[in-house]
Amino acid sequence: MIAAPEIPTDFNLLQESETHFSSDTDFEDIEGKNQKQGKGKTCKKGKKGPGEKGKGGNGGGKPPSSSNRMNGHHQQNGVENMMLFEVVKMGKSAMQSVVDDWIESYKHDRDIALLDLINFFIQCSGCKGVVTAEMFRHMQNSEIIRKMTEEFDEDSGDYPLTMAGPQWKKFKSSFCEFIGVLVRQCQYSIIYDEYMMDTVISLLTGLSDSQVRAFRHTSTLAAMKLMTALVNVALNLSINMDNTQRQYEAERNKMIGKRANERLELLLQKRKELQENQDEIENMMNAIFKGVFVHRYRDAIAEIRAICIEEIGIWMKMYSDAFLNDSYLKYVGWTMHDKQGEVRLKCLTALQGLYYNKELNSKLELFTSRFKDRIVSMTLDKEYDVAVQAIKLLTLVLQSSEEVLTAEDCENVYHLVYSAHRPVAVAAGEFLYKKLFSRRDPEEDGMMKRRGRQGPNANLVKTLVFFFLESELHEHAAYLVDSMWDCATELLKDWECMNSLLLEEPLSGEEALTDRQESALIEIMLCTIRQAAECHPPVGRGTGKRVLTAKEKKTQLDDRTKITELFAVALPQLLAKYSVDAEKVTNLLQLPQYFDLEIYTTGRLEKGEEPDEDDAYQVLSTLKRITAFHNAHDLSKWDLFACNYKLLKTGIENGDMPEQIVIHALQCTHYVILWQLAKITESSSTKEDLLRLKKQMRVFCQICQHYLTNVNTTVKEQAFTILCDILMIFSHQIMSGGRDMLEPLVYTPDSSLQSELLSFILDHVFIEQDDDNNSADGQQEDEASKIEALHKRRNLLAAFCKLIVYTVVEMNTAADIFKQYMKYYNDYGDIIKETMSKTRQIDKIQCAKTLILSLQQLFNEMIQENGYNFDRSSSTFSGIKELARRFALTFGLDQLKTREAIAMLHKDGIEFAFKEPNPQGESHPPLNLAFLDILSEFSSKLLRQDKRTVYVYLEKFMTFQMSLRREDVWLPLMSYRNSLLAGGDDDTMSVISGISSRGSTVRSKKSKPSTGKRKVVEGMQLALTEESSSSDSMWLSREQTLHTPVMMQTPQLTSTIMREPKRLRPEDSFMSVYPMQAEHHQTPLDYNTQVTWMLAQRQQEEARQQQERAAMSYVKLRTNLQHAIRRGTSLMEDDEEPIVEDVMMSSEGRIEDLNEGMDFDTMDIDLPPSKNRRERTELKPDFFDPASIMDESVLGVSMF
Repeated sequence: MIAAPEIPTDFNLLQESETHFSSDTDFEDIEGKNQKQGKGKTCKKGKKGPGEKGKGGNGGGKPPSSSNRMNGHHQQNGVENMMLFEVVKMGKSAMQSVVDDWIESYKHDRDIALLDLINFFIQCSGCKGVVTAEMFRHMQNSEIIRKMTEEFDEDSGDYPLTMAGPQWKKFKSSFCEFIGVLVRQCQYSIIYDEYMMDTVISLLTGLSDSQVRAFRHTSTLAAMKLMTALVNVALNLSINMDNTQRQYEAERNKMIGKRANERLELLLQKRKELQENQDEIENMMNAIFKGVFVHRYRDAIAEIRAICIEEIGIWMKMYSDAFLNDSYLKYVGWTMHDKQGEVRLKCLTALQGLYYNKELNSKLELFTSRFKDRIVSMTLDKEYDVAVQAIKLLTLVLQSSEEVLTAEDCENVYHLVYSAHRPVAVAAGEFLYKKLFSRRDPEEDGMMKRRGRQGPNANLVKTLVFFFLESELHEHAAYLVDSMWDCATELLKDWECMNSLLLEEPLSGEEALTDRQESALIEIMLCTIRQAAECHPPVGRGTGKRVLTAKEKKTQLDDRTKITELFAVALPQLLAKYSVDAEKVTNLLQLPQYFDLEIYTTGRLEKGEEPDEDDAYQVLSTLKRITAFHNAHDLSKWDLFACNYKLLKTGIENGDMPEQIVIHALQCTHYVILWQLAKITESSSTKEDLLRLKKQMRVFCQICQHYLTNVNTTVKEQAFTILCDILMIFSHQIMSGGRDMLEPLVYTPDSSLQSELLSFILDHVFIEQDDDNNSADGQQEDEASKIEALHKRRNLLAAFCKLIVYTVVEMNTAADIFKQYMKYYNDYGDIIKETMSKTRQIDKIQCAKTLILSLQQLFNEMIQENGYNFDRSSSTFSGIKELARRFALTFGLDQLKTREAIAMLHKDGIEFAFKEPNPQGESHPPLNLAFLDILSEFSSKLLRQDKRTVYVYLEKFMTFQMSLRREDVWLPLMSYRNSLLAGGDDDTMSVISGISSRGSTVRSKKSKPSTGKRKVVEGMQLALTEESSSSDSMWLSREQTLHTPVMMQTPQLTSTIMREPKRLRPEDSFMSVYPMQAEHHQTPLDYNTQVTWMLAQRQQEEARQQQERAAMSYVKLRTNLQHAIRRGTSLMEDDEEPIVEDVMMSSEGRIEDLNEGMDFDTMDIDLPPSKNRRERTELKPDFFDPASIMDESVLGVSMF
């Protein structure tokens, strides 16, 4: 927007007959002789007729009202506070609202709005000059551009599109988004008014021919994005025309009696309108293509050339029927010879999008045959990024048609697997794998379940060996393996098949491996084992070791286990077979360095290869018998505790105890303690007996806690199960039923034990199905084993949840369980939901605090992963909101029963949201403010009077400026406030933001509160006023203390699944007042002053909104129609901008006769006809001769 106090509201543009443009202007119709007359005429300066005088302005020459708005920003003293360029640069407003505001301004006075848009493009180029209304009325367009050029400061050389910093990077995306949204919002009316689009296209065409780089760069980007948006509009029109034609044909083919003539006329009229609109769009696209693209795709600046190639790739992919032909493909083909790597890279990425769609392959045949050799040669490009993309493009070509690439073409790519540059080698490895290893013969389908020499990988391993030998780079086997590691992991890790090929005799009719091939296979096998065990590329590739992710570490551990178990048996056989071959033995002897020695020694012990085999067997056999007997018989007189304790302690100290001995020793000790407890309970016992049992029980718990960190999973599971049973049995439940004498035996786990138990659950229960249950040879168990493993994990989770339900461990530990509810709903949803129900029966408030804690933990994890500037539309954030919605549903429909709990939940959520102030100052939202979006899911569970109370508590954390914020980052606060105000007393509070929460508006009750409840609310407000000065008062003051449920029945001693407790409901306490206490770092505002001010503001806001509703109704109608017929097609994301130069054709003399300047081999954009009306035209002859479009005398230098 511009500062132009002299602009009269009724000024007229010059009549077309009075306007004369010089030969060097681009504001005139650059294709005048090719354009249609009348409607659809493009690239002319718009005008108002005499009858339109003052239309769209304030009318009648009246000065603009002081309350007039442009783009949502007030005018003061005739000067705009903020221009359109500043709004887009700040990026704080949603682009849709920015464009809608401009459209409203355009409807109000299109001259002023268009002048603002013109200045927007001028300022986006970095020019400080401003086009005034006087200049727009009286100056030639070429003079306007010349004037702006004179005011341009080129000393710095920087302009918005090239400036560094995150703000300017975001500006470029906002700039492109603005153009796309502008066309999308105007596609049904404004772009056809022969004024707005004509002026914009003329401006951009003129600027794109400027000698000033900033003008040329910015206008070319704008024109290309404008063209992309118009292509999308043309595509939608084509679809609508086809649909209309089908409807017309269907109606016309009906019998005369059933035919609706009125409908036929309507369909004919609609088709005519669509055809006229399509013709206008064609004219606009022709003007942009011929006026900008044809000249700028060979600009001197590489960034500009890259923009053109990137966008034409989008056009061909988006609207292939119109643009995917040789007439347009030739520009991409020619530009593949560009001197700058950035431009060549854009060519390849544009072609990848086309070759990826196999339906388009038939249209690419001529192009492929013409430019295939160039693409193959680009695999050796000096720019590694270009070489990588060229190889990937050839891989797509290979997938579309294997006959296109010759053997020589493929061999040129094959040898790149040995490249020192890893991305090039990996791309070549994928090409090699697709060509030689991804196909299977039909007879191999029956071999899928076989292993070893008869498995499906046997022939592929042989092929790999043959390729390695034929490449004659035997010392680079590690490079070959690393190149194929990402795409052929399954093949390269099939060590069982490799061992089988080396050790087993060949099958009948199968040719045995030669000595040279066996040596190559052993070398390849060694390289694959090294790659799996070390998880980093070989020397010469990469920049060194990197930090492995948790998933990669687990894969590494699993691979080492598999290698150890397999080669512990196979290595001695291999050494025996090749003992006389020094080369093979040298490679084989390197294998043990990648073994997991602990697993290796344990495996040898279990196989009886240690001297003490008989002793270990005797101990295990004896333990099994004793444990089986002790389960049913009292063997206390044997003092088994001391023997088992010594055995278990030795296992902890040495760490080499066989797992079966440890498991049975733990179980036997467990039985010892249970039998002693049974004896003490059933008969009178001495104090010494109690103290001895207490000591043994606690020592045994410490031992089990040690074994929770054992390397063996089975041992850890046994220790965990026993610990859960022991803690349950010796909890406060032990004293129920009049057994107070057992009080000394009560054992409450400390925080460290609780933490270890929880960690065990998180590490061994909440895992993916594929992460568990691997057989000895590393392959997945069958479905029965999977079900068994899931059943075992469910039992482990149920054992820990019992501890929560019976208050053995702190209830807040359940937060880590509850947050898994959605992710693992199919496996454990019933257990987690029952745990929520039981904990709510015990303590509603503490349960609510635990639920909100689990949401806070998920929110913090998301922040740690994505940072505070995360996308609120992301799947992670949406998942947390969905979990909150599920939590809210569990509170049921009786709001009185859950009143206190819901209020406390909101209190904790508000405090968490405002807990971390923004280090950039109070003008920026608190770091956790987005949590309010999650918290709003619980607003529907608040009673109406409680919503007001929570709202008042929320205001204590807010400053006055926060309530006025409307930027996107403040949306969670506005949404949450609206969810609290929904259904409340609207006569005391006003909604500043127009955004409402989905959850609250859908689920909130709208019933009017009773008189009694209103009194309660007034009492709450009074209590809040008095409490704001007190820091020691409690936030919740209840009329009755929440009763603790009666002691639940003691579980059976040896069961791992406890009996369900009685369903006892505490008395429903009613919340009378909510004295809330705010954080001390926020200073609350005076509430009465705030409400008085907001009431006044609301009256003014309602008056203004009433005036705006009539104006907005038309836009809403258009928007609904747009959503009904639009077919969304997203633009390709921008790639990095190139930074290089080339030779530019001289602009001098070319503008003198624009029509002659278009004498190149270009074409009018002719959108494809409806398929129901005429067939597609045949392809033109070969357009790929550069001489047909480029004259060496014009270019000054050949591009090829």
